[in-house]
Amino acid sequence: MSEEQASLYDRIGGTPVVDRLVEAFYAAMDALPQARTIRAIHADDLGPVKAVLKDYFTQWLGGPALYSAQRGHPRLRQRHLGFPIGDSARDAWMACMDTALEQAVPDPALRAAIREPIAKLADWMRNTAD
Repeated sequence: MSEEQASLYDRIGGTPVVDRLVEAFYAAMDALPQARTIRAIHADDLGPVKAVLKDYFTQWLGGPALYSAQRGHPRLRQRHLGFPIGDSARDAWMACMDTALEQAVPDPALRAAIREPIAKLADWMRNTAD
């Protein structure tokens, strides 16, 4: 299989890189001042939400459909309607994701291939005005 045919999941290095990405994402959420408000809507124990995000990103990046096998269709916007997501929450989430991508995905082209659609998804998740 050529690199162009391989999924992003395979091209970035599969499960180990998804794990690093999610761990770095939540570490950034704990560390970045602008992420305080989005961190506050999470439980103290991030273990369960990390597992869910790892399953989601594995599937979203073209790996095994772990998320859907356990939870059905992602319906992300519907699942997040109980949380106010405005521009500042989206920006904080993306700051955490940018930090995580820098740490977990060394190849700039692969980072960009992930960041562009994830930024569109983050925009789409907004459900309130700031």
